[in-house]
Amino acid sequence: MTALESGNGWRLEIPSGPAGKYRLAQLDDYYPLNRRRFPYGVTGSLSLRCRVSAPSLPGTWGFGFWNDPFVVSFGIQGAPRRLPVLPNAAWFFHASGQNHLSFRDHLPGNGFLAQAFSSPKIPSVMLAPALLAAPLLLSRQLSRWLRAACGRVIGEDSTRLELDATAWHAYRLVWQPGNVEFSIDGTTVFETRINPQGRLGLVIWIDNQFAAFTPDGRIGAGAQANPVPAWMEIMDLEISPER
Repeated sequence: MTALESGNGWRLEIPSGPAGKYRLAQLDDYYPLNRRRFPYGVTGSLSLRCRVSAPSLPGTWGFGFWNDPFVVSFGIQGAPRRLPVLPNAAWFFHASGQNHLSFRDHLPGNGFLAQAFSSPKIPSVMLAPALLAAPLLLSRQLSRWLRAACGRVIGEDSTRLELDATAWHAYRLVWQPGNVEFSIDGTTVFETRINPQGRLGLVIWIDNQFAAFTPDGRIGAGAQANPVPAWMEIMDLEISPER
């Protein structure tokens, strides 16, 4: 998995491979930091040009701001100490059809999305007891109830975008108090009042992962096969405010 600088841009590539083995290429500006020290809070903007190797890549790819909510790290060997929290994010996000990444029945769970999440800042230690209830998710009825409960707690808004992502496009995301605006090639394609909370970091990535929590309560996750290498190229990356 590579993220190679080229001229005034980057090429992120994952090799071909079978299902079951995770492959990731990523750029970010938060990895060594605790969440309270992530670079951006309340406001931020991101602009870049991007293209990808195929219109329907397995796994996910995208770029934007998030709080890296699902990682588990205990600070061993200098790694940051982080436990799972609820998601806060604003990003352009592509998810293959095997994914379903929405807690709201009326919102898209896959495809190429402009998407935002806003969650209350509940400490990780208060979420830990929920892990004890994980076996209950084998019950489809309880799983549906949990998904509905997540949808009430986690603010979410998104729209599916229709464009040829293999061609170069200029993307811009502006996150400010009470509003997130997404534009492509100078045209606003989505605005939402779902506003991420807390400190966020920049993430640009491509991987072969899928995750699904469907309206009927099915839960699934894993790594998809990609028979040929998959890549994304970015140019003219600009981020503000300055760190």
